[in-house]
Amino acid sequence: MTPAARAAAAIELIDAWAEGAPVERLLTNWARAARYAGSSDRRAVRDLVFDVLRRRRSAGWMGGGESGRALVLGLCRLEGIAPDSLFTGAAHAPAPLSGIERESPAPLADAPLPVRLDWPDWLWEAAVASLGEALEPALEALRHRAPVTVRVNLARMSREEALARLAEAGLAARPVHGVSGAVVIEGEARGLKGLDLWRDGLIELQDAASQALVEALPLVPGMRVLDLCAGGGGKTLAMAARAEIAVFAHDAHPARMRDLPRRASRAGIAPRILPEPKAPERHAPYDVVLADVPCSGSGAWARNPEGKWRLTRDGFEQLVATQRGILARAAALVRPGGALAYATCSLLDSENRDQIARLLARSTGWTLEQERRWLPGAPGDGFYLAVLRKA
Repeated sequence: MTPAARAAAAIELIDAWAEGAPVERLLTNWARAARYAGSSDRRAVRDLVFDVLRRRRSAGWMGGGESGRALVLGLCRLEGIAPDSLFTGAAHAPAPLSGIERESPAPLADAPLPVRLDWPDWLWEAAVASLGEALEPALEALRHRAPVTVRVNLARMSREEALARLAEAGLAARPVHGVSGAVVIEGEARGLKGLDLWRDGLIELQDAASQALVEALPLVPGMRVLDLCAGGGGKTLAMAARAEIAVFAHDAHPARMRDLPRRASRAGIAPRILPEPKAPERHAPYDVVLADVPCSGSGAWARNPEGKWRLTRDGFEQLVATQRGILARAAALVRPGGALAYATCSLLDSENRDQIARLLARSTGWTLEQERRWLPGAPGDGFYLAVLRKA
């Protein structure tokens, strides 16, 4: 496919996304139907669609509209690509620009700040109140692709050895300062899952800030630890690799854990998986309970920009209510003297410190032992962690 044909494909996919279809399903169906598209074409179209979603508002400003065509035109201008090189009208290419489309837009610097930073208007005040002086750098980081980061299984291999093995495989990589097992893959991460390192469970994909969060947990050998909202099990595996502990994994939607047994076996780890709704209570109490709760995902919108535009005010309020319920449940599972770790990949206080303040105000016997926030880009996604100690 030519670059122009890739742009045309992206335009159609973005228009379909705007009608409500999930972006991953659209990309998967397009790749299956477009048998003429090679792997490099599929990656290029995917990158183009996701770049538009990350910068939807600024691209719309520069392109003069919200259609797929206007957004791809606006992205060209944002990235310094000559639009006429893509909008050629040749076979499989977008039609040439009209006279109106050729008119120069107002500079992006003239746009309102939420437009320049690609943030929903209805969440703007919450972001300002939550981030303060960190607002602009944090939101700017979300406008760009997040790095590919892996976690080295330090229980079985040093980071230095992993870096050497990656170099032998032709993958440039660098360590992440301050996160002991984190390695960023620089450039293309093609073939990563075909490496012996991957097949033998010596590395796993995991954001650096997510790894830093696990390193901040008060884990010591011999503990019983529950990952209450385990999902795919990334933090379950990371915790088990940190210390000789008994790890239990549960999720309200057990299907999310379907790959965890295979991943754990590959890593040489044997967590106790608890799919039944009340299983965490049957095995309680625990020395540490991690509640990495469902959230807006606003700290990880560089990876999942679709979430930025699909989230609604009502949906957000429902998430906050769900978080309160999970936090209360998690607190009841901690043994006396144990720790409750509450985590989100959100930037917003209403999902983070406000939830902790509410628990401390309503429940006696808890003290806030640790509170940390990682902003997007340093060292990875945006995350929040509060560790509370039970009397």
